Amino acid sequence: MKDGTVAAMLGARAGDAHPGLLFGDEAWSWGEVVEESAARAAMAAELRRDGPFHIGVLLENGPEYVFWLGAAALAGAALVGINPTRRGAELARDVAHTDCQLIVTDAAGWETLRPLDLGIGGERILVVDSDAYAQQLAKFAGAPLPDPGPDPEDLLLLIFTSGSTGAPKAVRCTQGRLARIGETAGMFYGFSRDDICYCSMPMFHGNAIMAVWAPGLSVGATFATRPKFSASSFLADARKFNATFFNYVGKSLAYVLATPEQPDDADNSLQRGFGTEASERDIAEFERRFGCKVIEGYGMSEGGTSIRRVPDMPKGALGPAPSEAVMVLNPDTAEECPPARFDAGGRLLNPDEAIGEIVNKEGAAGFEGYHNNPEANEERTRNGWYWTGDLGYRDAEGFFYFAGRSSDWLRVDSENFAAAPIERILLHHPDVVMAAVYAVPDARAGDQVMAALELHPGATFDPDEYAAFLAAQDDLGTKWAPRYIRIVADMPLTGTNKVMKAPLQRAAWITDDVVYRRPGRDIAYTRMTDDDREALAKEFAEYERTAFLPSPSTA
Repeated sequence: MKDGTVAAMLGARAGDAHPGLLFGDEAWSWGEVVEESAARAAMAAELRRDGPFHIGVLLENGPEYVFWLGAAALAGAALVGINPTRRGAELARDVAHTDCQLIVTDAAGWETLRPLDLGIGGERILVVDSDAYAQQLAKFAGAPLPDPGPDPEDLLLLIFTSGSTGAPKAVRCTQGRLARIGETAGMFYGFSRDDICYCSMPMFHGNAIMAVWAPGLSVGATFATRPKFSASSFLADARKFNATFFNYVGKSLAYVLATPEQPDDADNSLQRGFGTEASERDIAEFERRFGCKVIEGYGMSEGGTSIRRVPDMPKGALGPAPSEAVMVLNPDTAEECPPARFDAGGRLLNPDEAIGEIVNKEGAAGFEGYHNNPEANEERTRNGWYWTGDLGYRDAEGFFYFAGRSSDWLRVDSENFAAAPIERILLHHPDVVMAAVYAVPDARAGDQVMAALELHPGATFDPDEYAAFLAAQDDLGTKWAPRYIRIVADMPLTGTNKVMKAPLQRAAWITDDVVYRRPGRDIAYTRMTDDDREALAKEFAEYERTAFLPSPSTA
């Protein structure tokens, strides 16, 4: 196997009797993980056709996902992590856009895919919980490791993210890049062979592969997983697996903290966790309650830059610049934004001039591009710099703060998606003239989805009827249903009749217009009251996110 590849890292685990994978009550040694991966690599090689060797995986976390990740690495294929929250035409677009010539899924995934025009025949969809799959795979048992194996420059992963264009982009990650990430992160975060790394975050997301699986592989640590995140099962899983490390994204820490506290919560094996977008309060509370150090960081699957926390930094900050090349620039002028100014309560006083885009002037070289999207590549690397697409600001001491994304970007529970596909769905309702979807802040972390609707003259908004309409939309992603719906008499427009989202976004729910809120997970809306607004403001204060509260506006 060629040095500097994930394939070589797997090859080094061949015959290794140390536990490599834990799932439920089952366990596989690293040697067995490599054997299972090699069998699937051989099967994929036999099924390979001309064109990009891209294998889509539409599965929840589990052994098959891990084995197919290893199979792609060994076979020199690219694994495409298909987001299972996508539906309908948007899901079909993801498959076609990434040139998948094989899809690996299960019976549930097959039911989602079956009605779609994917551009590949049904025989190219492998259903892992079927008898046919088991019989087909059995023929490749004991397959040898490929020799000489892939090169470091060979593509290994396509990880979906989102941008302002309205369609997800597929981030390219080569064998060499993931191998470097694994080795670097493994050293930086102190991974050892004795670690048991618990991952309940979805494996189609870069966090799971880059922050847990690859660093664990680099040292031969044990990877433990479950189908999907469960707050109520988190501590039980950690104890069952005797986990020492875990990862998180977004509000997962908050969900765990929402479970009833028990006197023995700190009686566990967890030593440290790594993730993104948790609130200051949740980090401190998690460390107190579970006796586990939490390491928060800022980064992205594209690899353009990262920012790490340091001791004694201001509350709410991401951290200092990793180098002088990382700064906040005005995206229109490419000039550096002035430092942020705050009032006594911590509210940003000069957002219009201080907020800009986080840019790394030396980061373009580390960005391997988006698949099949030259326009997005050019946009991301303007002037030869790496533009993150994330908004931020810096204080007078140089600490960075995250300010969200543009009005066409949303990030809910650490999943990025664009507004345009949601707007198209909202416009399907016959009473809706115009729809604008934009991000508003969440009280703990990230964004929530808000929509402004302009109705036909004479039409009235029925929240129960509209909720039923949304629930019936097959294309509505599982995180796309608006948390807030604002009914406007006239949508604010530019001179060229384009919707002005900025004033809508600034006001959020602080408006004289009628606003409906979805208080729980179900798609059901109630009219928002002044008491609701006051309670929400207290929640922002409780989690030290008052600076993110919307400003009163009549927009």
